[in-house]
Amino acid sequence: MNLMNADIQVLPFPDNTFDSIVSTCVFCSVPDPVKGLKELKRVCKPEGEIFMIEHMRSSNPLAGVLMDALNPLTVRLWGANINRDTLHNIDLSGLVIVDNIPLIGTVVRKLTLGPNN
Repeated sequence: MNLMNADIQVLPFPDNTFDSIVSTCVFCSVPDPVKGLKELKRVCKPEGEIFMIEHMRSSNPLAGVLMDALNPLTVRLWGANINRDTLHNIDLSGLVIVDNIPLIGTVVRKLTLGPNN
């Protein structure tokens, strides 16, 4: 096994390379999260799975507005967007949500995705 540093928006792997992909708290800091998700879809085999633990904007209206207000500060301090609409971004990427388990309210979720090729 080799450890590699790569841009998730332009992965250096051929199409349909991986049976399984694991991603944890990545898409808060990817400049174009839809592009990164499309790359995961591209490198995942048609029968493969993508496992994610992601934090995202709360579906609670009050908490969501607070996260929106604090987001410029969190981006400046540690580079993480706390208000990303990750479920919508997954939909835009063409991936399919197979499993969606809330871990901390609606903010942190354990997701299983399929490439839907």
